[in-house]
This record gives sequence, structure tokens and C-alpha cells, in this order.
Amino acid sequence: MQGVLFDLDGVITDTAKFHFKAWSRLAKEKLNVTLPASFESDLKGISRLDSMNRILKFAKLENKYSADEIDAMAQYKNKLYLNEISKLTQKDILPGIENLLDELAVNKIKLSVASASKNAPFILEKLGLKDQFDAIADPAKVAHGKPAPDIFIEAANKIHVDPGQCVGIEDAKAGVEAIKAAGAIAVGVGSSTDLSEADTVVASTGELTYSVLAQAFRK
Repeated sequence: MQGVLFDLDGVITDTAKFHFKAWSRLAKEKLNVTLPASFESDLKGISRLDSMNRILKFAKLENKYSADEIDAMAQYKNKLYLNEISKLTQKDILPGIENLLDELAVNKIKLSVASASKNAPFILEKLGLKDQFDAIADPAKVAHGKPAPDIFIEAANKIHVDPGQCVGIEDAKAGVEAIKAAGAIAVGVGSSTDLSEADTVVASTGELTYSVLAQAFRK
């Protein structure tokens, strides 16, 4: 194991609630649609525009808006979301992550963030973690979002490590599929059965350690 590729939402911090709050407000204000709580999982781990298109499909409005109008709505959602995440602090880092990052640094493992979020640098800055990562993959530079492997391949390339020498950490089905498609070892976080394709699954971030990742890599 030479590198570890981290998803952001649900692995380093929990911003999913902020995403869904912003999407729900946008849907209500712009589309006059109320998103059910169960719809949150449909938006997990995918890009902003993919999320926007899923909401339009749910509302049966997928052919009503132009690409520019859809982009404008996605930008508005991001404005709402940024207002929420501006309140993040070090206290919002998920359990066990700071210790894991320290352990990986001691073992000279390269660290890269593979998130669909274009706000990853801002979020890591707010959490006080940005300097602990060697690279952050830019989702704007990849052709396809998760479950395609592009973002994880890019994350590995940015730390100059072959994906096959990396472990990826994800909490979403689409992310686990992306890690596997990239040729890396997948560690899933959470109790969802959607993580069944992962090579190793832990119940929470508090169980993530260097030893757990190393053992998953050696399987």
C-alpha cells in the first residue's frame, strides 16, 4: 500500500445533511417540489449536475429546462450549501480520522482526496486538514463522475501512485464501485448493504486504522 484515496462526505466529515438541506430548499423554491427524506440517498456520492438531473427526473421536469437553466440552479444550490459549510470547524471531523491521518503519515503513505465535491479544498481548510493531504483531485477535470473510476484514477495520479497500489475509502455504493473500477482496494464505511462490493467494511470511521487498511490491501 503506497497511497490512500479518501472520499470526503461521510468519510472525513459529514456534509451530506448540508447537501440535502440545500437541495431540498432549491427544489421547493425553484421547482415547487418537496423532496422526501428517503431521496437523500439517491444524491449521495454523485456530482452536482448529476444530482440536479435526478431531482428533475423525480419531479418529472427533465425536459423543461435548458442546460444553462439547470446549471444556474445547480450554482444556486451551491451558494446555499456554501453558506452552511462555512460554519464547519475541527469539531466536525468524523471520529478516528485525525488519528488515521497521523498513522498514515508516520508510515509514509501518500494521501489524496477523491471527492465529487468541487468544494473539497474549502471544506478541508475549514476542518484544518488541508495540509495533511498530498493532493486533492479536481472533479472538474474528469470526464465521468462516480460510479465511473475517473476521480479515483485522477486522485492516484496526483500522488504519482498506481491505483493498484492504493486503498480507497468510501461510504456510498457509487464510490465503492468507482474504487473497484479504478483497480484499487475498496474499504467501505457504514452498515449499508450497498457496500457489499467493498473488500473490507467497517461500521464507522472510528474503526479505520492503518492496520485495517493494510490488512485490506493484503487480502
